[in-house]
Amino acid sequence: MKSDGSSNSREQILAVATTVAGAHGYGGLNFRDIAAEVGIKAASVYHHFPSKADLGAEVAKRYWEQFSAMLAARLAASGDPIVCLREYPDTFRSALQNDNRMCLCSFMAAEYDDLPDTVKKEVQTFADVNISWLAKVLIAAGVVAKEESEERARAIYAAIAGAQLMARSRSDITIYDSLVRNYRKAGLLPS
Repeated sequence: MKSDGSSNSREQILAVATTVAGAHGYGGLNFRDIAAEVGIKAASVYHHFPSKADLGAEVAKRYWEQFSAMLAARLAASGDPIVCLREYPDTFRSALQNDNRMCLCSFMAAEYDDLPDTVKKEVQTFADVNISWLAKVLIAAGVVAKEESEERARAIYAAIAGAQLMARSRSDITIYDSLVRNYRKAGLLPS
């Protein structure tokens, strides 16, 4: 069993790695830099995460788990699926408001060819979690029939992730806002 100090170091490593991956993607994860930020030796990072792939997979897994919990909590708190669909783009917008960051798993998805299989699995799970939640909420809102829900959910997820990417590449959140407004006008998202 790990001591509190060891557990605390692991949590600090994950927190720093999450920040780094959100800013620089999987490619930006560097054990030496993470160790320096945490205030430990690089060997200590390897103690908790034997490889960069292990660290990247854990960062992506925690990210989608937290995102999934946030989506579930939002639906439970609201109880109104239409409101949840309207607010869904806000979850991605908040990353842009944070120093022009992107959703961590979207960032990693852009690096897909260079990701180890364990990290790819977690990045794919993030997309699956979003699509599943959207499909469920679309059905509950009466926006689409069950047989159309997954395709519509994929379209929404892809549109929001794409809008975030466009806005980040221009360092202009108003591009994101404009695209979301147009998705609503076109009927992809409820107004």
